[in-house]
Amino acid sequence: MGHWRSARRLRRRFEQHARGLGLTRSQWQVLAFLAQNEGIHQGGLADLLDVEPITLGRIIDKLEDRRLLERRQHPSDRRIWLLYLTELAHPLLLKMRELGDITRSEALAGIPNEERDALLQALTAMKS
Repeated sequence: MGHWRSARRLRRRFEQHARGLGLTRSQWQVLAFLAQNEGIHQGGLADLLDVEPITLGRIIDKLEDRRLLERRQHPSDRRIWLLYLTELAHPLLLKMRELGDITRSEALAGIPNEERDALLQALTAMKS
């Protein structure tokens, strides 16, 4: 059970760092996943994030209002909207990555490099 608490603490620490960005955790998660999957349709992104499409729709509406992402119609199916980041989102994503690096460094402080490498390899294998 301790690993879940660790993950929660890491998320909380990242949120503390990211507070000044003016985004909720759900919003920055959408941006981060979209950065890896630009052009995905809303339903596909909802599946990746494991959220209900209606919930994702509300988050996307807010991000679109802030001009951080845009919906574009699918070229052959007018019922489907494809999602893309805007130019305004890219500096924000860079900042989020910097804050992620800071948070990771804090979490790994005091752990020798070879143990860090082993831990990161194990986590990558688990994720795969």
